[in-house]
Amino acid sequence: MAMSTPGSVRVAFWHATAFRRFWVSNILASFVQPLLYLLGLGVAVGALVDRTPTSDAVLGGVSYVAYIAPGLMVTTAMAVASAESLWPIMNNFVWSKGYLGVAATPLGAADIVGGHALWMTARSAVTSASVATVLALFPAARSWGLIPAIGAAAMTGLAFAMPLMAFATTRKIDNGFAAMQRFVIVPLFLFGGAFYPITQLPGWTQAIIKLLPLWHGIELARGFTLGGSDVSTSLQHVAVISVWIIGGTILSYHYVRRRLYV
Repeated sequence: MAMSTPGSVRVAFWHATAFRRFWVSNILASFVQPLLYLLGLGVAVGALVDRTPTSDAVLGGVSYVAYIAPGLMVTTAMAVASAESLWPIMNNFVWSKGYLGVAATPLGAADIVGGHALWMTARSAVTSASVATVLALFPAARSWGLIPAIGAAAMTGLAFAMPLMAFATTRKIDNGFAAMQRFVIVPLFLFGGAFYPITQLPGWTQAIIKLLPLWHGIELARGFTLGGSDVSTSLQHVAVISVWIIGGTILSYHYVRRRLYV
């Protein structure tokens, strides 16, 4: 790659080069996992949900498969970006010391953080596109709105990736990473609005969920696939997601720079 290429792009390409060894298994997982969820929850459980007398009122008059489809896209992007922003960051600082090697070149902290952001955007987009391909196999979930929903999922993945990169950069060992997955990512997957409206939850739970980017990403994607979301509401969702991306990026730069040079 030419030396004139922006440093963040070169770092992202470095990540992509390492990923080439694992891309087949990762892409296959991106197909298989949402397919199983869609069959087990969307089709099997959905057959029961759709027969309940209140389903139209709760789900807005759409089938359960159509309702959870955008949620599967966004939660899958969140899961991938979160995992890729914990242990791999630790690896590049502590185990393989890849970031120390990058910092020994003319590239610096901004390039490392920017490269991670670009790579996580690409990973989230490819992952959510794989899920969209699976969803397109089901008539109830098939929609041209799946295309812009990929962008919503990629943004949401990045909104988790950058704050978690900042968190991982401050760690010396990975003891807290499993807890982060178990007590933050998994509960959000279950209660973040992917499988039912958060109005079914207690009010205080709804308030917490609305502060985090997942629900906003799901609602943004759902607006694309199902329609009915106005521009103002969509922009509000984008604004909240963007705050997490920008804030996480600033923190990541601060902690990466401090770890490399202090």
